[in-house]
Amino acid sequence: MKKTVTERNIKVENASILIVDDEKAIVDMIKRVLEKEGYRNILDAASAEEAIPVVKANKVDLIVLDVMMGGMSGFEACTLIREYSDAPIFFLTARSSDADKLSGFAVGADDYITKPFNPLELAARIRAHLKRTYQSKETSSNQTYTYDYFTFSPQNAELIVGGEAVACSAQLLQLLQYFCEHPNVVLSKDQIYEKVWGYPSYGDNNTVMVHIRKLREKIERDPSNPEYIVTVRGLGYRFIPNPEGKRS
Repeated sequence: MKKTVTERNIKVENASILIVDDEKAIVDMIKRVLEKEGYRNILDAASAEEAIPVVKANKVDLIVLDVMMGGMSGFEACTLIREYSDAPIFFLTARSSDADKLSGFAVGADDYITKPFNPLELAARIRAHLKRTYQSKETSSNQTYTYDYFTFSPQNAELIVGGEAVACSAQLLQLLQYFCEHPNVVLSKDQIYEKVWGYPSYGDNNTVMVHIRKLREKIERDPSNPEYIVTVRGLGYRFIPNPEGKRS
């Protein structure tokens, strides 16, 4: 039976959210806003070192992770967390350059929030991301996408490339699913961002570009010369399910 919007909202609010920041005032502020939004399962850690065992011991649905903390940085923590969890990771940082954002996405982040920030905007992004994740799981069909070089099962969140299982974050799997559902269609960066991340891009093209690069590294024989996800200059990207010369 198809779930109603109310049922989905309850599910989203039951999500387990981990906040990692060495500034207690920021942690407390985010917790207050999320609690007012109805979230019930909010965990926190004052350092990256404290966060790792929390992730190991709990099923965390989303992580808000500060980048610049004493001891291990958020970038280092993200790399370690990815060994145990594919939960979406939102970086929280005062470093706002494109280079910093690209570094964050490269180690596995899903979104980037720049300090100072509006806590209501953060809450809205968290809700949109969680809702998109749950809706993607609910609407995943039993269909398995089988191509020459890889096989993808959205329902099982399973990606097989060259005969071997490949670890992939939830965000990359949602991106791949969107491409598989729209074969041979040119998709703009704004379109992709809105559908996969769940809110308008406001011109943030780097997020899409970095995630597509990471996805190519997962599914392409030669990521520098992609066959499946090709760039359409000035327009966006096209997913080609049967690259020329690889038709079955």
